[in-house]
Amino acid sequence: MDALTSLIAASVTFLGTHFALSHPLRAPLVKAIGAAGFQIVYSLVALASFGWMIWAFRAVGPGGVLLWNGSGDVLWAVTSVLTLLALTLFLGSLARNPALPAPGAEKLAVLEPRGAFLVTRHPMMWGFALWALAHILVSPTPRSLVLAGAILFLALVGAHLQDGKKQVLMGTAWSQWESRTSYWPRWGNFAQIGWKLWLAGLAGWLLATWAHIWLGYIPAGVWRWI
Repeated sequence: MDALTSLIAASVTFLGTHFALSHPLRAPLVKAIGAAGFQIVYSLVALASFGWMIWAFRAVGPGGVLLWNGSGDVLWAVTSVLTLLALTLFLGSLARNPALPAPGAEKLAVLEPRGAFLVTRHPMMWGFALWALAHILVSPTPRSLVLAGAILFLALVGAHLQDGKKQVLMGTAWSQWESRTSYWPRWGNFAQIGWKLWLAGLAGWLLATWAHIWLGYIPAGVWRWI
């Protein structure tokens, strides 16, 4: 099996096991081995399949045919904004998020949305999706399309499926949350998320794009022009 084929197989495995364990297999496994046992199995499978993806991605190497020119300054500026929005959404998803598997989620779902949830009820998933889209745009190689495409698919389809699962688990509380929030981002609402979240997003983005250089990748964000 060549490296690209291995990457495709790893990506299919990562997606397939994630969706299977999150939906049809979740209830029977929780019943058989308990919630804690399920979390252990879920985590091990996710780590193993994602580790395979990373290994295969690196094995493919940085070369490959570019499907379009991703090196222009305009495109880099666009993707820099996308990654800033992605990280801001991700950080905003870590607090008061009723979609996370934590005690008291129903109580969070009946609260008035604020911060990143004014943009979308799935800020974590959309953070991953925007990150993946940005990397596809500036690095349109076969290996990037496979890995980032898998993450993009998982984020957007997973968010949609999560709505159905949470509706079953939380009932009216989730219905109320859905009525006050949106699956699709309301881009204009970024202006309302609050300066603290913007500051955290900007600081994290500057740090992450700076680390991008020292991890051996090309300069990203503002560091590309400094």
